[in-house]
Amino acid sequence: MALYVQKFGGTSVGSVERIKAVAEKVKGFRDNGHQVVVVVSAMSGETNRLIGMANEINDEPTPREMDMLVSTGEQVTISLLAMALHKLGVPATSYTGSQVGIQTDSAHTKARIQRIETDELQADLDDGQVVVVAGFQGVDEEGNITTLGRGGSDTTGVALAAALKADECQIYTDVDGVYTTDPRVCSKAQRLERITVEEMLELASLGSKVLQIRAVEFAGKYNVPLRVLSSFQDGPGTLIVADSDQEEDSMEEPLISGIAFTANEAKLTLLNTPDVPGVASRILGPIAGANIEVDMIVQNVAPAGDYTDFTFTVAKGDYKQTLKILNEQVLPDLGEGEVKSDDNIAKVSLVGVGMRSHAGVASKMFRVLAEESINIRMVSTSEIKISVVIDEKQMELAVRALHKAFGLDKADIENKE
Repeated sequence: MALYVQKFGGTSVGSVERIKAVAEKVKGFRDNGHQVVVVVSAMSGETNRLIGMANEINDEPTPREMDMLVSTGEQVTISLLAMALHKLGVPATSYTGSQVGIQTDSAHTKARIQRIETDELQADLDDGQVVVVAGFQGVDEEGNITTLGRGGSDTTGVALAAALKADECQIYTDVDGVYTTDPRVCSKAQRLERITVEEMLELASLGSKVLQIRAVEFAGKYNVPLRVLSSFQDGPGTLIVADSDQEEDSMEEPLISGIAFTANEAKLTLLNTPDVPGVASRILGPIAGANIEVDMIVQNVAPAGDYTDFTFTVAKGDYKQTLKILNEQVLPDLGEGEVKSDDNIAKVSLVGVGMRSHAGVASKMFRVLAEESINIRMVSTSEIKISVVIDEKQMELAVRALHKAFGLDKADIENKE
């Protein structure tokens, strides 16, 4: 007998028919003798509907009341799923985040889990119950309902799996696993049998939307086996494991596990800024003060040594505000310089733990892009990642070329096997 925590997203419970199908799937696990905790999101579109109503009433609702409102979406789903399980003869009890004892801090709309009380949960499981839990929510020390931010149901699932020491946390979604890249861009993308937590963290941070990054962090911190599966078709999915587990199970790490990309970035350059200590802080300080996150940074030194060009990227949604800060605060403070900007860029990244033990990945990447006449604007590297900034219009070409060059195409994999 194993203990599984299964999380079903909004599309998986988007209608009464789909909720019934989830109940059938859960029943199958219980019939095989397993204990099951089910975490569900609100039905697809429900959270947006609630937010829309709130904005019609008040375009600046307080975060506390927003949490009170949007948390009701999951409450509908848990009760309907419990009813569907009862109809199948499966004993089940539904709980909201506060009822199940998910304690969070008081940061409304983006709370973080601090602890989970599991005594009542475990008692229900030992009594043969399926426990159905509302994802995305908890309660603070003052008894206020809190929510964990978009995608927070993934975090709820992993946190419960960690607290209960579950054998596996299964994330059911509308895709059948983690792919080497987005199949909509590269038709030859393949599903990965397994991937390390470290690689999944990089892919999630670089634009892959299969899992919420906080959920992956939780899985890595508490060593929770995490599996991504499809709600709509059977299959093994993708297992996300600790790095040490991957090393034990594989004689040779794959060089590249996946290619992530995003066009949601903008590039800004300050030309001819003084090359003196503290200039980077004077540039980025006001931007950080506006709660804008900076991604890639490159600083060049001019031949004379007196001036430098300072380039960085931000999310495209922060582009206009960042440009305004540079023109109205940073340049007047520096007393000189000029701003150039470009919001038609894309970031393409290679991710793989195999980079640690293989040389030449960067040079091969650059050669492949050069052969496709793709100019590299910026480069950033880490132990298991290489990212480049290129023109947005060349993003899909770059992804397909790199996918083939690094042997990730389906045909290449089949030939190797």
